[in-house]
Amino acid sequence: MNRWHDWIGRGEQREDRVDEALVSRWCATLDLPVESNDAAPQSIHWCLCASNALTRMLGVDGHPRIADNPDSYFPPVPLPRRMWASSKIQFLRPLRRGQNVVRLTKLTAITEKQGASGSLILVDVSHEILGPEGLAVHEIQTIVYREAAQEGARPAPPPPGQSTFDPSPWDAHRVLTPSETLLFRYSALTFNSHRIHFDLPYATRIEGYRGLVVHGPLIATLLLELAQRKFGDNALRHFAFRGVSPAICGEDLHLVLRENGAAIELGAFAGDGRQVMNASAGV
Repeated sequence: MNRWHDWIGRGEQREDRVDEALVSRWCATLDLPVESNDAAPQSIHWCLCASNALTRMLGVDGHPRIADNPDSYFPPVPLPRRMWASSKIQFLRPLRRGQNVVRLTKLTAITEKQGASGSLILVDVSHEILGPEGLAVHEIQTIVYREAAQEGARPAPPPPGQSTFDPSPWDAHRVLTPSETLLFRYSALTFNSHRIHFDLPYATRIEGYRGLVVHGPLIATLLLELAQRKFGDNALRHFAFRGVSPAICGEDLHLVLRENGAAIELGAFAGDGRQVMNASAGV
């Protein structure tokens, strides 16, 4: 029997409000105008229902330490490095400014694997966000835990190569250079205190990255915004993304989209063509 069997099905319920100030800060962070209608941007659900754990109870990964939070639904995973690996999202109806929402969270799976970099533990979490009219967003989020960075290992990702990204096969293309300010504002919006996004010595010396790491959901948000430019507000009905390689603060990030029949393919790439994220969507 899986040693994590007793943790499956544990969860929590949180409440929040999609207020005008949140939408304004969200748009300001992404350099976007505030739309005149009352529909909130599709990825704003990542700002809602954040943990209210006391600061002294947080670990270096920004999550509450299990030892200090005995009622946590999260298991005591023994691996120290945490990353948001992927998500699968259904957008059933728009969230609207002024709405009160409820988020129902449930741990649905825990899987142990052996990867190229060592042991991995993948934790799947279901989030259902309900507004006054019922279920609005359903997301299955996968979080991966990894072993500590090996002393003397080469920083990740590798240094930029000599090649350049070719956007010609794609229908839409945007280049953005994530700054420390963007990372800070996004961390503040999502109440994310993971040090890989703001503490350069920690990110490089302890976690083994080549620089500050751009949040996975921030990259996904930028891809959703690219889709919004092409298809309109709240047009997507489903969206899935998977992190492939870290994006580093201060380096060009190429955001691309193309249609393939009824499917929509999206991606994020470093300047040398290294893939950072792949994604798919449908309207």
